[in-house]
This record gives sequence, structure tokens and C-alpha cells, in this order.
Amino acid sequence: MKHILHLSKDKKLKQLIDSQPVRTLEIRDKVYLRLCASILSQQLNTKVAKVLYNRFLDLYGGKEPTAKMILATPVEVFRSIGFSNAKASYVHNVCRFFIENKINDKALNKMSNEEIISLLTQIKGVGKWTVEMILMFTLAREDIFAFYDLGLKQSIIKLYKIKITDKKLLQEKMETITMKWSPYRTYACRYLWNWKDGDVV
Repeated sequence: MKHILHLSKDKKLKQLIDSQPVRTLEIRDKVYLRLCASILSQQLNTKVAKVLYNRFLDLYGGKEPTAKMILATPVEVFRSIGFSNAKASYVHNVCRFFIENKINDKALNKMSNEEIISLLTQIKGVGKWTVEMILMFTLAREDIFAFYDLGLKQSIIKLYKIKITDKKLLQEKMETITMKWSPYRTYACRYLWNWKDGDVV
């Protein structure tokens, strides 16, 4: 695979690649729903986030609801299954924005990464990091690097044994390292996350 050959030029990253399964990307549908799921998972561990999302789906008979169905669900109902007030409000914001602006998966798939970030961060409760996760895991964009993801930052510091403490200099160092991975930075992120979680190597 092209991304493996390219990323393996980085000897440090190659250690991670050689010790993990091949990472692939897959386009998923219902971007509004993936955004809602991302909002629900914020500040929760994976297990708790999954429980909350399953409770959310149970409200709709275990099936994936439309944006209109979510918007028609009162905040009190979401609160009753464990949503915070903010998350209930943000989920409504997402669906209202998609409906009012007639946004669909087909249109988003034709847009550039920058256009999508600019569009979706207009929604209250949706920040750049959240949209970057959508670009990676829903729209399968190959060249995304989430610079403000703490896990990625920690992994790079550990893997490259970086001693820099100045934030600006650290950012510049990370940009230098990660730019070499382009146009396959999304795959690099997945190897780094998996290494951090499983500490393979």
C-alpha cells in the first residue's frame, strides 16, 4: 500500500507500522449522526461513550435516526438518558444546521478539507478537532493531522524523545516531523493513537 511505503521512510514511525495491522480508511454515511456521536463521546472514555450512544439509538428503536427525528426529540428526553444540557443542545444544533442549510453527505464529499472545517465549525458546540475527526473517520480523508489532539502530541514527544517545553517551538517541531508524512498523515495518526493505547513496540 502506498501509505505504508511512504510513511515507512520515517524510521521511528516504521517501528509502529511494522508492529501493527494495516490501517485502512472507509467512507461512512450520515455525517450529521457521526458529528452527534463525536459530541456525545467528548470528555468520556470509550466504554462510557459507547453506552451513551447505544442509549441514544434505543430512543429510536435501535436504528439510526434522521436529523429531523433528532431535532424533534425534546432536550428533557436526552437529559433522561445521561446527556448534559450542553450536549443535548449541541446535538440539536448539528441537526438544525444540516436541515436549514440542506447539507448532505454527497455535497460534503465534494468539498475540500478546509471548506468542511470552515462550514461545520459554524455550529455551536463543534470545534476544529471534532471536524478533523469527521474528516478522518467518516469522510476518509487521508491527509489530516489533528495538532491539538493531546494523545497525538504525547505520542510524538515519546516516540521522537523530544525535550522541548516551549509551546511554540514544540508546535514547530511537530509540524516539521508530520509534514514529511503528507499526503498520508491520517494513517500516521492512527498508528500513533494505537501505539499510545496499546503501547505496541
